[in-house]
Amino acid sequence: MEPFKQLTGIVAPVDRVNVDTDAIIPKQFLKRIERSGFGQFLFFEWRFHENGDVNKEFEPNKPRYEGASVLISRANFGCGSSREHAPWAILDYGYQVIIAPSYADIFYNNCFKNGILPIKLSEEQVEDLFQRTAKHDGYKLTVDLENKLLTDDYGLSLSFDLDEHRRQFLLQGLDDIGLTLQHEEAIAAYEKKHAARLG
Repeated sequence: MEPFKQLTGIVAPVDRVNVDTDAIIPKQFLKRIERSGFGQFLFFEWRFHENGDVNKEFEPNKPRYEGASVLISRANFGCGSSREHAPWAILDYGYQVIIAPSYADIFYNNCFKNGILPIKLSEEQVEDLFQRTAKHDGYKLTVDLENKLLTDDYGLSLSFDLDEHRRQFLLQGLDDIGLTLQHEEAIAAYEKKHAARLG
């Protein structure tokens, strides 16, 4: 994974509570065996009508949100099944940061394992971001992970909390395998010692 330190990006809103993983990436698209290529199916049943036409009423489809890398939503984002395809689809589509009042635990953990920063803010703070996004065309947030700070061009300066272990995961671009490989020398030494004992 690439280290995540700071991002400035357009904000796109999904103004719904209880956005579940089946809405994020519907089950019929889970047949791929690689992690890439899921972005085209993100929010598929909301982004498109049954005839395949783009749903222009779905907020992130509007031209003003093109190229967005920050997603804001409501409480209990990522609920439902534990499929890791959900963060894969979000990242593949281009979102690197999600902001919501709360998340389903498994989805929240999977975000960090895939290089996505999920930020928790209060309902009031999230509502303020929705209003700012609606008011300013092409509204952008700067997400500073090193200082745990959100800022915009209109005077916003908002700190957020994050477990330090998870913060370091993203700052250093580590997943579970990368974390293990930090101890590669110790593991190799143990393996050599263990092999000699058995030999």
